[in-house]
Amino acid sequence: MQELELKYGCNPNQKPSRIFMDAGAALPLEILNGKPGYINFMDALNGWQLVKELKAATGKVAAASFKHVSPAGAAIGATLLEAYSKARDADPVSSYGDFIALSDKCDAETANYIKTYVSDGVIAPDYEPEALEILKSKRKGSYNVIKIDPGYIPAPIERRHIYGITFEQGRNELEINSTLLQNVVTANKNIPDSAKINLLIALITLKYTQSNSVAYAYDGQAIGIGAGQQSRIACTRLAGDKTDEWFERMKLKQENLAVASDAFFPFADNIERLAKSGVKYIAQPGGSIRDDEVIEACNKYGMAMAFTGIRLFHH
Repeated sequence: MQELELKYGCNPNQKPSRIFMDAGAALPLEILNGKPGYINFMDALNGWQLVKELKAATGKVAAASFKHVSPAGAAIGATLLEAYSKARDADPVSSYGDFIALSDKCDAETANYIKTYVSDGVIAPDYEPEALEILKSKRKGSYNVIKIDPGYIPAPIERRHIYGITFEQGRNELEINSTLLQNVVTANKNIPDSAKINLLIALITLKYTQSNSVAYAYDGQAIGIGAGQQSRIACTRLAGDKTDEWFERMKLKQENLAVASDAFFPFADNIERLAKSGVKYIAQPGGSIRDDEVIEACNKYGMAMAFTGIRLFHH
């Protein structure tokens, strides 16, 4: 398939609408059921990139719950069912009507779980026959099921148009791995392996979250995501409030959380808010003129903070 005509764009008045490849190349995906729309595809393709990178970084299967081009939750697990149930449970209110991304072939157990919740569709590299039949029965047969080629490699240059003007940039191909966590700038230098996994999950989640953004992670999942805020402290508070609600719901002791930020923390007020939610480990780019104040605040609470030196803005 070289192109796919869509019902409309972001809004019903935005017509015509389609997805296609440059130079007449075939699309690296197949619609197995339903009629996904413009925003569905934006969520699906961002979600697929996120789970593909989570699996590459952690070696475990991954899932994400996307709404309006930002993740409501993301997680790794021993099984796809575990990964998606954790991803969806991060913020079930926001996940209502989500688009699901799975890193591996969807099995019947995961499909049966998906069937019980309200969602718009799912993207995965493949589907077991039984799983596909279960998903096809959802929403009176109109449920969106997309199969993506896991070997597809996008062009290194990406383009978009705003107000008739073409923007061009290199794709964000930055590999997020534990080497980014080596520059620990606080008095506490100890970041255990479990915390490093959570920091990587938070960082990869931010790579596909509308900026400004901050993500809290715990036990292999991003549980609080603050997306699209104009100030860093608003992201921190929003994500922190979601995290506090999650712990209250789960009835777990709130401690040793990991947090990542897509750009530097400009003021120590962010650290004060992180401390209220039990944060112990932080990854952020560094580079603020007030880095010393931020580090001092971390030392006050015994936090370990790594400067990654990389920014993860996504728009």
